[in-house]
Amino acid sequence: MAIAMNMLLATISLIANGFGVYLTIQANIGAGPWDVLHLGISKTFGILYGTASVAVSYGILAVDILLREPIGIAMFIDALVVGKAVDLFNHFNVVPACTSLKTGIPVMLLGLTIMAYTQFAYMIASLGCGPRDTLLVALAKRAGRIPIGAVSIGLLSLATFIGWLLGGPVGVGTLICAFGTGPIMQMAFYTVGFDAKTVQHQHLLDSAKTIFSKREPQ
Repeated sequence: MAIAMNMLLATISLIANGFGVYLTIQANIGAGPWDVLHLGISKTFGILYGTASVAVSYGILAVDILLREPIGIAMFIDALVVGKAVDLFNHFNVVPACTSLKTGIPVMLLGLTIMAYTQFAYMIASLGCGPRDTLLVALAKRAGRIPIGAVSIGLLSLATFIGWLLGGPVGVGTLICAFGTGPIMQMAFYTVGFDAKTVQHQHLLDSAKTIFSKREPQ
C-alpha cells in the first residue's frame, strides 16, 4: 500500500512538474537546455514536444541501465509523465506564450519555482531519481577528478547545442534555466527543511519484490 501511495505521489508531483516545464517554454525567451533539445527534435521530426521528451528520456534511461546505475520505478514514471503533461497543457493552451522579456522572465522564474517544489515532492517518494539526473551521476563517477558541476555544464551544453542545431529556441531563458535552476531548487528545499542527501531511493527490484510478494499468513 505504501509503495502505491508513493507512486501516486510521484505521478502527481511529476504532472505538476510538467506544468512548471510548460511555463518555462511559454515564457518564450529561450527554453531550458534539455527543452531546447526536445523542442528541436519536435520541430525537426514534426512530433509533439512530449513525444520527443519521452523518446529522449527512455533513450537516456537505456544508457543508465547500460552503465549499471541504480534504477527506480519512478524513473519510468518520470520518463513518460512530464513530457505528456506538457502536451496536455499545450493542448488546452492554459497559458498563452509571452510576447516580451517583461512578462517572459517572471513566467520563467515561476515555472522554475514550481519545478523546484515538485522536485521535492517527487524525491520524498523515494522511488528513484530521474533519467537525466542518474546519467549526470553516472558520468561524474567516470570523470575522475572533474567536478560534477563541470560535468553538468558539459552535458547541458551538449543538449543545448544539439537542440539548437535542430532548431530549438535558445535565448536569455536558456541562461536563466542553466544557472538559476540550482539556486532556486536549493531555496525551495531550504524553505521546506528538506535535505536531498538523506533520501534513500528504493531500487526497481526491491519495489517489484514489495509489490508482488505474498502476504504473511495470519
